[in-house]
Amino acid sequence: MSLMLGVPVHSLADSLEPLADLTGKVNAVVTLKGRDNFASEYRYDISVRNQSPDTIAGDSLIIVLDRITNLAGEDRQSLNNDTILSRFEVLGEDGQTAEGKSFFRVPIGATPDLGPQSESLPASVRIRNKEYLAVFTPSFRVYGQKRVPTPEPKRTEAVPPAGPTVGSPAPPSRMDKLIQLLIKKGVLTEEEWRKANQP
Repeated sequence: MSLMLGVPVHSLADSLEPLADLTGKVNAVVTLKGRDNFASEYRYDISVRNQSPDTIAGDSLIIVLDRITNLAGEDRQSLNNDTILSRFEVLGEDGQTAEGKSFFRVPIGATPDLGPQSESLPASVRIRNKEYLAVFTPSFRVYGQKRVPTPEPKRTEAVPPAGPTVGSPAPPSRMDKLIQLLIKKGVLTEEEWRKANQP
């Protein structure tokens, strides 16, 4: 399943590619941070924990308020079958999905991506309970893209310059070449050369 995000476009990553549903391998960690009883408003910190072996592109991560359930675990009202979520007001959302569900961008931390077994910075989510339900539970889904590793450039092994190997005769020196030339031209014989070089 993939998610095409709706407006506002400016809140999306630079790419308009559909985002994959990563829920299950990348999960939302929900922490209740505060409650205003007078306004019936609840504030949550929602971070994302990557439990997959993949690296997730940090700028692609969003969390979607998928549903709200009551104490019995139901996400629809018994009288008219409306979703319980539709009776809540979501404040400070970054946008809505094509299905009209609120989404929030996951803040980017010190590193641009979310590596395996790491947790993101929290996004702040505020929900106003217009129905004044005594107990409700928000559920979030996580969408994003895996980071495709860039292949490392191939290393070219430096070929050492050809040189004398162990056991191979040393190349002739300039002096040796001169002696060979004199012998070839008949100016000097090999016997004369050997006699001259005897100790």
